[in-house]
Amino acid sequence: MNISVIVPLYNEAESLPVLHDWIARVMREHNFSYEVIYINDGSTDASWQVIKQLRESDANVHGICFRRNYGKSAALYCGFDAAKGDVVITMDADLQDSPDEIPELYRMITEENYDLVSGWKQKRYDNKLTKNIPSKLFNATARWVTGIKLHDMNCGLKAYRQDVIKNIELFSEMHRYIPYLAKNAGFTRIGEKVVQHRKREFGESKFGINRFVNGYLDLMTLWFLNKFGKQPMHFFGLIGSIMFILGFIAVIVVGAMKLYALAHHTSAMLVADTPYFHLGILTMVLGCMLFLAGFLGELIIRNSSERNNYLIRETL
Repeated sequence: MNISVIVPLYNEAESLPVLHDWIARVMREHNFSYEVIYINDGSTDASWQVIKQLRESDANVHGICFRRNYGKSAALYCGFDAAKGDVVITMDADLQDSPDEIPELYRMITEENYDLVSGWKQKRYDNKLTKNIPSKLFNATARWVTGIKLHDMNCGLKAYRQDVIKNIELFSEMHRYIPYLAKNAGFTRIGEKVVQHRKREFGESKFGINRFVNGYLDLMTLWFLNKFGKQPMHFFGLIGSIMFILGFIAVIVVGAMKLYALAHHTSAMLVADTPYFHLGILTMVLGCMLFLAGFLGELIIRNSSERNNYLIRETL
């Protein structure tokens, strides 16, 4: 099979028939063998009934229906697991992504040998204050942290080689950073294509301003897991050791100053009355706690079933 199209959706009953007709027309025009997998993320409208009707009229349609709303990452995870196409295309169901982009995305994967191609909505029709400006700041931070030079990390329209989706795991709200997950898994040929952005025709946007706050927190989580996920002692142990040493030095200095004052019969504050003494003790305690956190992390990793989970590209 050439292409699997994965469409996560939530309350998009009105747009689904138009979207599917558009996808099917593009596939017929280019003679692609394909499947379309609609993941109904707990919609409260008639989205699942529409998907059933599409299935009755087109055997290329497959559907997955969640009992409740789990989020886009969960929907993509199930879609990736079910996909059988050599190239996998993800797109949103709100008609803001154009299926006409699919043939070129497919060509970039199959002919230019990219592992992943991300869309870039260079010209957007969203509200500049609530979406465009925060999105630019978010993407600038993501480029700096991940080292991946994409203008729109979170674009829903992407194309993947099948190996990519089968070797990355989505969780929480990590769908925003699929290119970073792919890079961490060893898929470094990541490209970008300018794609058309369309105005929403039906319904309302499901994303609020809170996604940018959550996005930054998720980015820090991914960075930490990639850097220290298998070696937590390298982070907690190092910082803890430095803090303990600094605190110990501070306590020694305070004690030495007190002994010096006693030896020269000069007045000096009680050691316990010196703020530096308490700061030194606090730093030592925090250092010990961080070191123990790293040590416990290492014990957990050692007993984890994924401690030796390495991705192998090929063997001879």
